[in-house]
Amino acid sequence: MSMSVTETKEGEVMMDINTTPLIDVMLVLLVMLIITIPIQSHAVKMENPPANAPPPTSDPVVVNLEIDFDGTVFWNGSAVPNFTVLQDYFRSAAREVPQPEIHLRPNRASKYDTVAKVLAMAQREKVTRIGFAGNEQYLE
Repeated sequence: MSMSVTETKEGEVMMDINTTPLIDVMLVLLVMLIITIPIQSHAVKMENPPANAPPPTSDPVVVNLEIDFDGTVFWNGSAVPNFTVLQDYFRSAAREVPQPEIHLRPNRASKYDTVAKVLAMAQREKVTRIGFAGNEQYLE
């Protein structure tokens, strides 16, 4: 119910609008809008091994891929001159059976852009066995 604050004489028509039903309708519409909006999920697709997979029979070949603070990429300790050479390394690693494990170790001060480019290149070249190593530097 709406209440008029202004004084009116007996018999005069009240000219104020009752906003309570309008607010109720707007709140119902707002709730309906919130309910019908789909939930946005930002998920990264990962292919995990099956839960009951047998352990590997031999130790895998490990490739240490390091990214320095200035963007320099090292493949097993030797500097990679450019991303074209790195792409060739990823292609040759993807062709090997079984694929070597690539341990990515970015420096704490390295740019996210460089790490993302390296990961995207590995994904484009179908490298499936890649993981982060050296995460203890981020705990400080």
